[in-house]
Amino acid sequence: MTARGETSAGPHRSRAFGLGRGLSREKGNFTWVYLWSAPLRAMHWLAAACIVVLAITGFYIGRPYFMTSGEASAHFLMGRVRFIHFTAAAFLVMTGIVRVYWLIAGNQFERLPALFPVTGRSLRRMGRSGYSYLTLGPERDPLVGHEPLQQVAYTGLYLMVVVMVITGFTLYGQSNPTGIIFRFFAWVPPLLGGLQHVRVVHHVLTWGFIIFALMHIYFTIRSDYVDRVGRVSSMITGGRYVSTDETYDDYDIEKVPARPWPAAEHSNPKKEQ
Repeated sequence: MTARGETSAGPHRSRAFGLGRGLSREKGNFTWVYLWSAPLRAMHWLAAACIVVLAITGFYIGRPYFMTSGEASAHFLMGRVRFIHFTAAAFLVMTGIVRVYWLIAGNQFERLPALFPVTGRSLRRMGRSGYSYLTLGPERDPLVGHEPLQQVAYTGLYLMVVVMVITGFTLYGQSNPTGIIFRFFAWVPPLLGGLQHVRVVHHVLTWGFIIFALMHIYFTIRSDYVDRVGRVSSMITGGRYVSTDETYDDYDIEKVPARPWPAAEHSNPKKEQ
């Protein structure tokens, strides 16, 4: 009779609530691959912080959820919130400029082709990836960098950022009808059918960012749990371990030396049978 958590073929990998695959990685040969450069990682976390600040302050500007007593000139609450909002927007634009530059100057996982799955093979892989995400199954196509579903999601996010910046600066320019920002974005209200529609688009896209953030966190943690690929840590350290026993479409694993996995992990019982 075997103890709980073991099989006749040996100890298997632990599970959380019975979902997905085990938490341990099977033994094998692995190597550490550098994926994301320091500027890109810094811009990622700075942009994430900016989006959080923009959402909190933006909802307050649209509909203040707390008030203070006294004259507005005494505390200047709305003015301070607007200043924080616009400052965070300026930093977000700066991170976007760095990201655009890194689409040209980055490595193979950061450049422009890594964001657009335009080939038929990539589109088919995107469908398989979507099925794996929905069923909590393992990824079927081993890739070191972003898989096609992630590429489409991030490209859509960048497009949302562009629209948010345009509509945001349009609203900002209304405070000074003679200023350069007002004149530069004067074409936006007529295009969208009026200033109120500009506000609606800006507000709706805020919820788009919130939904994307929740899905991004879920899928990233799910990928780490099911496939143990280290996507969360890779955006902190810049890289992750990949198996040298597999082949990858976006990376030549034969050019790097294999290193043993630096942890006492269980072997795969299915390979022992």
